[in-house]
Amino acid sequence: MEKSTYYNPADLAKFGNVADWQPEMGAKFFDYYGEVFKEGALSEREKALIALAVAHAVQCPYCIDAYTVDSLQKGADEAQMMEAVHVAVAIKGGAALVHSVQMMNKAKELSM
Repeated sequence: MEKSTYYNPADLAKFGNVADWQPEMGAKFFDYYGEVFKEGALSEREKALIALAVAHAVQCPYCIDAYTVDSLQKGADEAQMMEAVHVAVAIKGGAALVHSVQMMNKAKELSM
């Protein structure tokens, strides 16, 4: 049974095509992107886990698919991947919740 989704999973393979209409900018982006994910102060596995967490925070299904595969290929296990996702959820949830201070300030201002 074929999975129905708003996003076409086949489009992930077309990511490189985003440079077609602006080759110079596309090349700069992909050069940068490639450099970012090279081994450095962080391992490639750690970077893949960070990317997986961020993919969940920004809710990009293409990125979730890509970095699930990448994390597994770079040696991450399911527990590490889920823990990374929970970190993203905690940060995103906290970021939304801290904005309640703005609401509280405005409500107090209006009720004075």
